[in-house]
Amino acid sequence: MIFVGTDIVPIIRIENLIKEKGKRFLNHIYTKLEQNVCNAKKSPFIHYSGKFAAKEAVKKALLSSKLTTDIPLVSIEIQNDDDGTPFVHIPQESIKYEQLQISISHAGEYATATAILEL
Repeated sequence: MIFVGTDIVPIIRIENLIKEKGKRFLNHIYTKLEQNVCNAKKSPFIHYSGKFAAKEAVKKALLSSKLTTDIPLVSIEIQNDDDGTPFVHIPQESIKYEQLQISISHAGEYATATAILEL
């Protein structure tokens, strides 16, 4: 079976949350690795927004598959291959990463992501 999750987020929403709540928000949603990657970028808010949309998309695909009943966003880590291709790392889940694919896009004021889980 195939399960799909998708999400879109206004970049300004994530930017405002980071500016208002700071480390409390960042540590609740993003791993240290994700924070380091995003903070190293020229436009960190765009990358934070893309990772946020990807985490939401992955969560939706996982929940619709019934593999889990809840998963905190911070436990879904969005990493990148050497060529920049995003992939998902979920340490406590028994999902093989090749079963879960994601795509992230940024356009104008929005970041969007789609996750496809094949079981």
